[in-house]
Amino acid sequence: MKTLWKILLGLVGIVVVMVIGGILYLNSAFPDVGDAEDITVEATPERIERGRYLALHVSMCIDCHSERDWKRYAGPVVPGSEGHGGELFGEDMGLPGSFYAANLTPYHLGGWTDGELFRAITTGVSRDGRPLFPIMPYQLYGKMTREDIYSIIAYLRSLPVIEHDTPESNAGFPMNFIMRTIPARASFADAIPDPSDRLAYGKYMTEAAGCMECHTTRDHGEPIEGMDYAGGMEFPLPAGIVRAQNITPDLETGIGAWTEEMFVQRFRSYADSVFVDATLGTSDFNTVMPWRMYAGMKDQDLRAIFTYLNEEVRPVRNRVERFTPVSR
Repeated sequence: MKTLWKILLGLVGIVVVMVIGGILYLNSAFPDVGDAEDITVEATPERIERGRYLALHVSMCIDCHSERDWKRYAGPVVPGSEGHGGELFGEDMGLPGSFYAANLTPYHLGGWTDGELFRAITTGVSRDGRPLFPIMPYQLYGKMTREDIYSIIAYLRSLPVIEHDTPESNAGFPMNFIMRTIPARASFADAIPDPSDRLAYGKYMTEAAGCMECHTTRDHGEPIEGMDYAGGMEFPLPAGIVRAQNITPDLETGIGAWTEEMFVQRFRSYADSVFVDATLGTSDFNTVMPWRMYAGMKDQDLRAIFTYLNEEVRPVRNRVERFTPVSR
């Protein structure tokens, strides 16, 4: 009997050593994306303007990193909060922890080098080497051109200082260890495709806009295979649960029956004062889709995105219930 106990204790000891060794290895070897580059981004007027367009109307940096007014339709950004961070992405959205958008103004980023900011945006590694949870789609931003990322950095550097501290993000077990392996080296596009090549240009803009991030159902933060762009991701709001819609070219449950003009006008309509001025009650339908910001996207870009979604994305039959109101 004593021999059996010795064997069991020995096995337990081996397991403990292996676990500790694995944790030490994860912490020392990952994230494996290399050091931050030694770069200086020149803040030219052209870069700042391009970065403003991307951050406000395409890649939506300002949407997630600001305060949104949920008493108004589509939760427009509260004036004066642009970039100050603090929005929570948590377990009620099916995520494995509590993740807070960081302050992007010079109050927080003033001590960061351009290389550190570049690495965070494109590989998901923070200034101190910590991995960032991919609620920010850095895997997609790492497919953009270096110049577009430089433009975003130039724009962020131009934001006014807002003294606003945000809570620390925390991943639950075992994601706190798994997420160390998620960041990866970027694979930048050599150049923005010519807009005349609507498929290639549309793919670039679709990825830059992060459409897949909200329109793909996830399980513990990971996209479900075969459900790209098929909708269903849930977002809890005071009035109920709203779900991202199916934007694959399925004729019955997606946008396969839409025309290009219908697609473009859907975005353009949200620049109208009817939506801009609408104030909602706690029981009224609302949406997390930042329509007012996307409404500022250029026609050329919207049309290219529509072309890509309809001609390159696989149609998925997935009927999504748009909204489930809270039972009162």
